[in-house]
Amino acid sequence: MSDYDTDILLWSERQADLLRRIDAGERVNDQVDWKHIAEEIEALGKAQSRELASRIATILLHLIKLEASPARAPRSGWRDTIAEQRDEIERLLADAPSLRPTIPHVIVNELARAKHRAAVALAGHGEQPRVDPGSLGYSADQVVGDWFPHGP
Repeated sequence: MSDYDTDILLWSERQADLLRRIDAGERVNDQVDWKHIAEEIEALGKAQSRELASRIATILLHLIKLEASPARAPRSGWRDTIAEQRDEIERLLADAPSLRPTIPHVIVNELARAKHRAAVALAGHGEQPRVDPGSLGYSADQVVGDWFPHGP
């Protein structure tokens, strides 16, 4: 059993050290866990994609609530959450700009769940939606830009 199976932190520090030693010209290739390094690099990319999807899902949920909910009190909190998620998306895109073109596709993938979650949340609070959450849709500019729906 390797450190990879028992202590991922120790394993990652050791592998990073080995890669730096290889870069410096040292011959330690036989000690490098290439298979797991490749898996971890792939996992990192997937984690960033999941983070983008999660942040977009949160924005969609709150945009839908802003449009559909008749409630006044939570609106500023929803707006604050949207602004925070947009800021975090910009940070993520600064580190991984290749995610930017995926935003429209992510919106399409997350929208149905966000509509369902919003409808359940409104019903859970006994709210009669002002508009049908199922009828709402958003562009990439609306989701990651500075747009907010007009509300009560």
